[in-house]
This record gives sequence, structure tokens and C-alpha cells, in this order.
Amino acid sequence: MNLLYFITGSDTGAGKTVLTVLLAAHLRQKKIRVAALKPLCSGGRDDAQMIFEALGGLLSLDEINPWHFRAAVAPALAAQREKKSVTRDQVTRHVRAVQKKFAVTLVEGAGGLMSPLGGDFDSRDLITALDARPIIVAQNKLGAVNHLLLTLEALPKNLRLKTKIVFMSPPKADAASRSNAALLGQFFPAQRIFTLPWLGENFTAAVLRPPSLRRTLGNILQ
Repeated sequence: MNLLYFITGSDTGAGKTVLTVLLAAHLRQKKIRVAALKPLCSGGRDDAQMIFEALGGLLSLDEINPWHFRAAVAPALAAQREKKSVTRDQVTRHVRAVQKKFAVTLVEGAGGLMSPLGGDFDSRDLITALDARPIIVAQNKLGAVNHLLLTLEALPKNLRLKTKIVFMSPPKADAASRSNAALLGQFFPAQRIFTLPWLGENFTAAVLRPPSLRRTLGNILQ
């Protein structure tokens, strides 16, 4: 195996880091050598720190997150404010260097698919350059289907064909969260749509105990 997945979102705050941490923990439990990266972030490194802890020291924080900027705005703008720059080729070279050492590599983007990461690229450009398997994460709420269809439309057709979609459930289900997966399934293959339960504000590896959750995570990676 030398698989590469790119976790992007329908919007910022969709649950990308939660899913990245869950997938990494799941693979580690299965004794599969996994790397997880968040190459760029802005406004703090909490997400990268969560990934660092999930990997148990396999990678340093700076390997997980080589480019980080202070301002809580899109990374491209945050970098400009610090008079710094990052190119798509720099990021892809870093991902490729790490990927060589692991059976599975998870790469988490910043913000949504089209959020500017550098002066000349966004997550869509990285997915294309890396030929990664896209996983789109969305909060399971009213409006999610619209955001997901727009995100899918922005992906090249060859990448849409191998995309998985993951709904992250709210603490309490409502009419939209109960129907979103079925509605999206009218426009996108239902077997590539997954829903994860609410895991709490501060979940731990203990959430992986239910076999149903482990099966879902495994199916996302198939």
C-alpha cells in the first residue's frame, strides 16, 4: 500500500481534523503505518497538535505542519501579512517525501476546497497535483447538500469518481441531519456517502470501540 487521501471540507469548521484524527487512530489500531499532515494552517496550531497526538510521535509537529501563520484568515492572506509565501510545489514535495515512508498518508486541507492556501493554489490544486483520493467533510445540517454539490462540481470529473463524502452529525439530530444523506444520494452514489455520529466536544480514542464506527471508518478508506 502507498495510499494518499486528501481531507477537505464543504466549509471551514466542517470537521476535517476530527475525521483525520479518527482515520489515523483507526489505522494505527490496525497496525497500519500511517502519516497524517496538515501542511498549512493559520490562527493557531491546535488542529496540527491533535494530529500530532493521534500519531503518537511518529512525526514531529513541524513535519505535520511545516507552514503556520498567526492571523486567523485564509493561509494565503495570513502568509502575506507576515511577508511570507508558500508554493504548491513546496507543499507537494513535502507530502511526497513523507508519503514514501508510510503505507497510508492523510493530508488535511485548510478551510474549504477553494480557500486560497498560497498565492497560486488551493486544496483542489493540491488534490490534483498529488492525484489524491478526496474525502469531503460536511457538518450534517441544513444547507450541507448545496455546499457539497458545489464542492463536487468544482472537482475534476476523474477526482469526483473516487471521492467519498462524510457527514459529521450534530449533538441532536433534526430534520435536515436525518435526511441529508438520502437527499445527496439522489445526485451522488449512495455507497460513497457516510455519516459519523456525534462524538462529543473532547473525544478520545475510546470512541473507536463501537464496531459500527470502525466499520464506517474502514469503508471510507476502501
